[in-house]
Amino acid sequence: MKLSVVIPCYNEKNTIEKIVDLVKGVESIEKEIIIVDDASKDGTVDVLKSIEKKYPDIKVIYKEVNKGKGDTLKVGFQHTTGDYVIVQDADLEYDPQDYVKLLKVLEEGVDVVYGSRFLGKYEKMTTLHYFGNKFLTLVTNLLFGVTLTDMETCYKLMPGDFVRKLDIKSSRFEFEPEITAKILKSGLKIKEVPISYKGRSFSEGKKMTWKDGFNAIYSLVKFKFFD
Repeated sequence: MKLSVVIPCYNEKNTIEKIVDLVKGVESIEKEIIIVDDASKDGTVDVLKSIEKKYPDIKVIYKEVNKGKGDTLKVGFQHTTGDYVIVQDADLEYDPQDYVKLLKVLEEGVDVVYGSRFLGKYEKMTTLHYFGNKFLTLVTNLLFGVTLTDMETCYKLMPGDFVRKLDIKSSRFEFEPEITAKILKSGLKIKEVPISYKGRSFSEGKKMTWKDGFNAIYSLVKFKFFD
Protein backbone atom coordinates (compact mmCIF):
# COMPACT_ATOMS: atom_id res chain seq x y z
CA MET A 1 0.00 0.00 0.00
CA LYS A 2 1.35 3.39 -0.99
CA LEU A 3 0.53 6.63 0.84
CA SER A 4 0.52 9.93 -1.01
CA VAL A 5 1.39 12.87 1.25
CA VAL A 6 0.31 16.22 -0.19
CA ILE A 7 1.93 19.27 1.43
CA PRO A 8 0.30 22.63 0.59
CA CYS A 9 2.77 25.42 1.19
CA TYR A 10 2.50 29.21 1.37
CA ASN A 11 5.16 31.36 3.00
CA GLU A 12 6.60 28.56 5.16
CA LYS A 13 10.33 29.07 4.66
CA ASN A 14 11.05 28.48 8.35
CA THR A 15 9.28 25.11 8.60
CA ILE A 16 8.93 23.47 5.19
CA GLU A 17 12.27 21.65 5.19
CA LYS A 18 11.75 20.44 8.75
CA ILE A 19 8.32 18.98 7.99
CA VAL A 20 9.65 17.28 4.87
CA ASP A 21 12.43 15.69 6.94
CA LEU A 22 9.83 14.48 9.46
CA VAL A 23 7.63 12.99 6.74
CA LYS A 24 10.61 11.27 5.17
CA GLY A 25 11.49 9.93 8.60
CA VAL A 26 8.27 7.94 8.98
CA GLU A 27 9.52 4.39 8.53
CA SER A 28 7.81 1.19 7.33
CA ILE A 29 5.44 3.12 5.03
CA GLU A 30 5.75 3.30 1.25
CA LYS A 31 4.98 6.90 0.43
CA GLU A 32 5.28 9.63 -2.15
CA ILE A 33 5.56 13.29 -1.20
CA ILE A 34 4.03 16.03 -3.31
CA ILE A 35 4.60 19.66 -2.34
CA VAL A 36 2.51 22.39 -3.95
CA ASP A 37 3.68 25.95 -3.39
CA ASP A 38 0.92 28.55 -3.59
CA ALA A 39 3.09 31.36 -5.02
CA SER A 40 5.04 32.03 -1.82
CA LYS A 41 6.76 35.40 -1.46
CA ASP A 42 8.98 34.92 1.59
CA GLY A 43 11.83 32.85 0.21
CA THR A 44 10.04 29.51 0.48
CA VAL A 45 10.70 28.82 -3.20
CA ASP A 46 14.45 28.94 -2.62
CA VAL A 47 14.11 26.42 0.21
CA LEU A 48 12.00 24.17 -2.00
CA LYS A 49 14.68 24.24 -4.70
CA SER A 50 17.19 22.95 -2.16
CA ILE A 51 14.72 20.29 -1.01
CA GLU A 52 14.43 19.07 -4.60
CA LYS A 53 18.19 18.59 -4.69
CA LYS A 54 18.21 16.89 -1.29
CA TYR A 55 15.31 14.56 -2.11
CA PRO A 56 15.09 14.01 -5.90
CA ASP A 57 12.13 11.64 -5.44
CA ILE A 58 9.90 14.44 -4.09
CA LYS A 59 7.61 16.15 -6.58
CA VAL A 60 7.40 19.95 -6.15
CA ILE A 61 4.82 21.99 -8.02
CA TYR A 62 5.09 25.77 -8.20
CA LYS A 63 1.90 27.75 -8.76
CA GLU A 64 2.32 31.15 -10.38
CA VAL A 65 -0.72 32.76 -8.72
CA ASN A 66 -1.79 32.50 -5.07
CA LYS A 67 -5.30 31.01 -4.94
CA GLY A 68 -5.58 29.46 -1.47
CA LYS A 69 -5.30 26.11 0.25
CA GLY A 70 -8.27 24.46 -1.43
CA ASP A 71 -7.00 25.24 -4.89
CA THR A 72 -3.51 24.14 -3.90
CA LEU A 73 -4.77 20.77 -2.70
CA LYS A 74 -6.83 20.31 -5.85
CA VAL A 75 -3.62 20.65 -7.84
CA GLY A 76 -1.72 18.32 -5.54
CA PHE A 77 -4.37 15.59 -5.54
CA GLN A 78 -4.21 15.31 -9.31
CA HIS A 79 -0.53 14.36 -9.07
CA THR A 80 -1.02 11.58 -6.53
CA THR A 81 -0.70 7.90 -7.37
CA GLY A 82 -1.09 6.36 -3.92
CA ASP A 83 -3.72 3.94 -2.64
CA TYR A 84 -4.46 6.47 0.10
CA VAL A 85 -3.92 10.22 0.35
CA ILE A 86 -3.32 12.46 3.35
CA VAL A 87 -2.70 16.19 3.67
CA GLN A 88 0.26 17.41 5.70
CA ASP A 89 0.33 21.09 6.64
CA ALA A 90 3.79 22.62 6.48
CA ASP A 91 3.61 24.39 9.83
CA LEU A 92 4.71 21.62 12.26
CA GLU A 93 1.36 21.56 14.08
CA TYR A 94 0.80 17.90 13.20
CA ASP A 95 3.20 14.98 13.77
CA PRO A 96 3.75 12.71 10.72
CA GLN A 97 4.48 9.78 13.03
CA ASP A 98 0.70 9.63 13.52
CA TYR A 99 0.37 8.27 9.96
CA VAL A 100 1.06 4.84 11.42
CA LYS A 101 -1.98 5.09 13.71
CA LEU A 102 -4.27 6.15 10.90
CA LEU A 103 -3.09 3.46 8.49
CA LYS A 104 -3.44 0.78 11.15
CA VAL A 105 -7.18 1.47 11.42
CA LEU A 106 -7.65 0.56 7.75
CA GLU A 107 -7.18 -3.06 8.80
CA GLU A 108 -10.61 -2.80 10.42
CA GLY A 109 -12.20 -2.29 7.02
CA VAL A 110 -13.06 1.39 7.41
CA ASP A 111 -13.17 3.76 4.43
CA VAL A 112 -11.75 7.03 5.76
CA VAL A 113 -9.75 7.78 8.91
CA TYR A 114 -9.69 11.18 10.62
CA GLY A 115 -7.03 12.09 13.16
CA SER A 116 -8.82 13.81 16.03
CA ARG A 117 -6.95 16.39 18.05
CA PHE A 118 -9.65 16.35 20.72
CA LEU A 119 -9.38 12.61 21.26
CA GLY A 120 -5.63 12.93 21.59
CA LYS A 121 -3.21 15.42 23.06
CA TYR A 122 -3.40 19.01 21.91
CA GLU A 123 -1.30 21.98 22.99
CA LYS A 124 -1.35 25.73 22.39
CA MET A 125 -4.74 25.84 20.66
CA THR A 126 -6.15 29.34 21.02
CA THR A 127 -9.57 29.85 22.58
CA LEU A 128 -10.90 31.10 19.24
CA HIS A 129 -9.77 28.01 17.37
CA TYR A 130 -10.85 25.64 20.13
CA PHE A 131 -14.45 26.84 20.22
CA GLY A 132 -14.50 27.44 16.47
CA ASN A 133 -13.47 23.86 15.78
CA LYS A 134 -15.97 22.51 18.31
CA PHE A 135 -18.83 24.54 16.83
CA LEU A 136 -18.08 23.59 13.23
CA THR A 137 -17.92 19.94 14.21
CA LEU A 138 -21.27 20.25 16.00
CA VAL A 139 -22.84 21.78 12.88
CA THR A 140 -21.41 18.94 10.79
CA ASN A 141 -22.85 16.34 13.15
CA LEU A 142 -26.30 17.95 13.12
CA LEU A 143 -26.40 18.27 9.33
CA PHE A 144 -25.08 14.81 8.49
CA GLY A 145 -26.18 12.72 11.47
CA VAL A 146 -22.69 11.70 12.52
CA THR A 147 -20.71 11.91 15.76
CA LEU A 148 -17.35 13.37 14.76
CA THR A 149 -15.16 15.13 17.32
CA ASP A 150 -12.87 17.05 14.92
CA MET A 151 -14.18 17.87 11.45
CA GLU A 152 -11.54 20.52 10.79
CA THR A 153 -8.55 18.23 11.34
CA CYS A 154 -5.83 18.33 8.72
CA TYR A 155 -5.29 14.56 8.96
CA LYS A 156 -7.92 12.98 6.74
CA LEU A 157 -6.74 9.64 5.34
CA MET A 158 -8.78 9.06 2.18
CA PRO A 159 -8.81 6.53 -0.68
CA GLY A 160 -6.71 7.79 -3.58
CA ASP A 161 -9.27 6.91 -6.24
CA PHE A 162 -11.93 8.88 -4.37
CA VAL A 163 -9.74 11.95 -3.94
CA ARG A 164 -8.58 12.05 -7.56
CA LYS A 165 -12.17 12.07 -8.82
CA LEU A 166 -13.25 14.98 -6.63
CA ASP A 167 -14.26 18.29 -8.14
CA ILE A 168 -13.03 20.57 -5.36
CA LYS A 169 -14.72 23.96 -5.57
CA SER A 170 -13.37 25.65 -2.43
CA SER A 171 -10.33 27.87 -2.91
CA ARG A 172 -9.46 28.55 0.72
CA PHE A 173 -9.87 26.88 4.11
CA GLU A 174 -13.48 25.93 3.44
CA PHE A 175 -11.92 22.91 1.76
CA GLU A 176 -12.24 21.01 5.06
CA PRO A 177 -16.06 21.17 5.31
CA GLU A 178 -16.37 20.54 1.57
CA ILE A 179 -14.29 17.37 1.65
CA THR A 180 -16.09 16.13 4.77
CA ALA A 181 -19.49 16.77 3.20
CA LYS A 182 -18.50 14.93 0.03
CA ILE A 183 -17.09 11.98 1.98
CA LEU A 184 -20.29 11.61 3.98
CA LYS A 185 -22.62 12.14 1.02
CA SER A 186 -20.74 9.48 -0.93
CA GLY A 187 -21.56 6.93 1.76
CA LEU A 188 -17.99 6.45 2.98
CA LYS A 189 -17.67 5.80 6.69
CA ILE A 190 -15.29 7.88 8.82
CA LYS A 191 -13.50 6.56 11.88
CA GLU A 192 -11.50 8.83 14.19
CA VAL A 193 -8.28 8.05 16.02
CA PRO A 194 -6.39 10.20 18.57
CA ILE A 195 -3.47 12.26 17.28
CA SER A 196 -1.13 14.85 18.76
CA TYR A 197 -1.28 18.55 17.94
CA LYS A 198 0.76 21.59 18.82
CA GLY A 199 -0.80 24.80 17.59
CA ARG A 200 0.88 28.01 16.59
CA SER A 201 -0.20 31.63 17.00
CA PHE A 202 -0.93 34.25 14.36
CA SER A 203 2.45 35.81 15.10
CA GLU A 204 4.03 32.44 14.27
CA GLY A 205 2.23 32.26 10.94
CA LYS A 206 -1.26 30.91 11.69
CA LYS A 207 -3.44 31.88 8.73
CA MET A 208 -7.03 30.93 9.64
CA THR A 209 -9.24 33.68 11.10
CA TRP A 210 -12.78 33.96 12.45
CA LYS A 211 -13.94 34.87 8.93
CA ASP A 212 -12.95 31.41 7.75
CA GLY A 213 -15.30 29.98 10.38
CA PHE A 214 -18.29 31.72 8.81
CA ASN A 215 -17.22 30.52 5.38
CA ALA A 216 -17.00 26.98 6.74
CA ILE A 217 -20.59 27.10 8.05
CA TYR A 218 -21.80 28.37 4.69
CA SER A 219 -19.88 25.59 2.94
CA LEU A 220 -21.35 22.87 5.16
CA VAL A 221 -24.89 24.00 4.30
CA LYS A 222 -24.02 24.50 0.63
CA PHE A 223 -22.45 21.10 0.11
CA LYS A 224 -25.13 19.34 2.17
CA PHE A 225 -28.14 20.71 0.30
CA PHE A 226 -27.08 22.37 -2.94
CA ASP A 227 -24.15 20.45 -4.40
